[in-house]
Amino acid sequence: MGLSLQTYPTASEAQSALAASNVRYMGGGTLVVRAANEGDLSFSTIVRTTDPALSEIETSEAGVRIGASATMGMVLAHPQLSYLAPAARAVGGPAVRNMATVGGNLFAPAPYGDFTVALLALEANVSVAGSGEMALETFLQEREGLDPSALVTAVSFAPPPDSFRFLKISRVHPKGAAVLTIATDIREETGSIARARIALGCMADRAIRARRAEAALVGRPRTQEGIAPALAAALEGIDPPTDAIASAWYRREVLPVHLGRLLLG
Repeated sequence: MGLSLQTYPTASEAQSALAASNVRYMGGGTLVVRAANEGDLSFSTIVRTTDPALSEIETSEAGVRIGASATMGMVLAHPQLSYLAPAARAVGGPAVRNMATVGGNLFAPAPYGDFTVALLALEANVSVAGSGEMALETFLQEREGLDPSALVTAVSFAPPPDSFRFLKISRVHPKGAAVLTIATDIREETGSIARARIALGCMADRAIRARRAEAALVGRPRTQEGIAPALAAALEGIDPPTDAIASAWYRREVLPVHLGRLLLG
């Protein structure tokens, strides 16, 4: 079966085209092209848009807004997004990063979707054309049931102080699929943790928040003894996959080790 490609100048026109059957939206193509090459027969038409608004990156002290069509390469090149550089650099090699989009990464299944883990730790919101804005955590929980015509247009979040950290564990460097991905935003006051945000990749079928570990950190010092309850709590409520990269057992074993290093490092 052949594929047809339809390109529209505006996001609204592209969204209207998505209402047809057997249609798939394409951002950078790293997911859709792979699906087509692997024989996915669920779509016969690919829709894309060249709307420049979807590639805009806006930064201020009040907030950051990244268009869904902005690429990992664009994030890496932006001087005000240096804290996201490790997460953007974790997505494939240079050729992939010049194509892979922020919006597309939200749909990447484990063991991919590293950038989404970073956004989840930053408590990002997702803008969906026609549906408004929703929390990224909610979006990830509901993405499989989204209306086929739903079009992600941007992500937004408050810029963090010097408290954000990102770590990807992979067997193949620098661009292998993840064994585990962790992003944290830990803020301290008077020697103890006042606010904790921890996001995990490859611990479920999507990026998830380690909420029990977050709660176990608050009010405790950032020491080996202080974080011990959080490391134990991080194993609660996870369901890591077994795949060609690592087994579920192995992912469970290494999570406390690497989370501890990130919290103390």
